[in-house]
Amino acid sequence: MKRTVGRAAPVACALLAATTATAAPATPAPGSVAVAARAAMAATGARGLAIAVIDHGRVACVQAFGERNAAGAPLTTDTVMYAASLTKAVTGYLAVQLAAEGRLDLDRPVAALLPRPLPEYGNLDAYGHWGDLADDPRWQAISPRMILNHSTGFANFWFLEPDQKLRIHFQPGSRYAYSGEGIMLLQFGLEQGLGLDLEAELQRRFFQPLGMRRTSLKWRADFAADLADGWDASGKPEPHDERSRVRAAGSMDGSIADLARLAAAMVRGDGLQPAWRRAFATGTLPITTAAQFPSLAPEAPPASRPAAAAALGVIAFSGPQGPGWYKGGHNDVTANTLVCLEEQQRCVLILANDVRAEPAFPALVRAVLGETGIPWRWEYPGLPAY
Repeated sequence: MKRTVGRAAPVACALLAATTATAAPATPAPGSVAVAARAAMAATGARGLAIAVIDHGRVACVQAFGERNAAGAPLTTDTVMYAASLTKAVTGYLAVQLAAEGRLDLDRPVAALLPRPLPEYGNLDAYGHWGDLADDPRWQAISPRMILNHSTGFANFWFLEPDQKLRIHFQPGSRYAYSGEGIMLLQFGLEQGLGLDLEAELQRRFFQPLGMRRTSLKWRADFAADLADGWDASGKPEPHDERSRVRAAGSMDGSIADLARLAAAMVRGDGLQPAWRRAFATGTLPITTAAQFPSLAPEAPPASRPAAAAALGVIAFSGPQGPGWYKGGHNDVTANTLVCLEEQQRCVLILANDVRAEPAFPALVRAVLGETGIPWRWEYPGLPAY
């Protein structure tokens, strides 16, 4: 295997960690994805983990390890797992395609898509308390770009507010503050303004053409035969949530084999001209907080800010191997990450149905790709030394 300065070169699930002056030493000897995965599981106690490697825009390796449920059934590359907030990256990629086609203006307010003023739709359900904004005209300024780079001014969700009312905390577009609520506003605008069915659109554009037969933003009964439950931070198992509502902010289920195909398509830029593909993953809003959560944390002094910026549904960074982008996904029993480097279109996708795997992500990514420059401390503030 040829050694490439600054990175590991994945070939048929093999890897070789880089040790150069510009990339801090990683694993010092040749190994494999399986070796790195099993070491991560042993170190964290995680019961299930799946990894895919993309090299030159093609899926080079897909493997699954451990168990998918408390009964001990094996986790396979076809097991349906919860993608969580990786859904947001896919939503961002879709929005860029719509913009490239002239159907969506990323910088025109979502309000311009809607037949009626947003607050008039009222407080619809768990993902749409638009009526709460009636006395704050700043909702009229929120654009798809602000939504996708998490600068709407919303909390993550209205139900996390002390009084459970949706509000805007700062001038939209002025700073980063992670918000699933914002992503749901984009979905609302696409549905109400463009008449777009998000699930049908994703199936038509991505899932079906890529052969992703075990992926959906809405629960399907055929998933049940090979489905991943999860384990929480205490090691307690929890059944898979059968999400009956399509949510652009995070309802996607899919297998590691399916989602690897999608990640490869995104890093290749399928369906986009080069300028639009660059727009998807180019950071346009510098991140000014010391950590991603809590989402409304105050802005930090410059020295405490990550070298990263919000792009369109993903986070852009640059490191010893040049520019890259990533997106994480998380809930009480799920830990995911997708990291892509633009050089030679290389990515690693990690899906864990055990949230305890998360502290091992920096070492896993480094083992596969070498040093990247990802702002791990911003993404996971409580991360131990790595």
